[in-house]
Amino acid sequence: MSELFASGRAIDLIILLLLSEGSGLILYHRRTGRGLPPGQFIGFLAAGLFLLLALRAALTDTHWLWIWLALSGALIAHLVDLALRWPRR
Repeated sequence: MSELFASGRAIDLIILLLLSEGSGLILYHRRTGRGLPPGQFIGFLAAGLFLLLALRAALTDTHWLWIWLALSGALIAHLVDLALRWPRR
């Protein structure tokens, strides 16, 4: 089990699940017109994806610059998501 995390493969599986969930939600909305429109959850999923990439980089002892870039991507995705959800006057 420790090798699964040390190699980053556990995070790869979680990323695959996250991308599958996003794809499923988009397909469901396009086919049925029900559920959340993609614009309401893409930012949220993107922030989570960047955090998972940062975790994977840290677990696999990747250069700190890649970790910083992934964390910066998570921050930007989070701020964009907040801006889109913030109530307007």
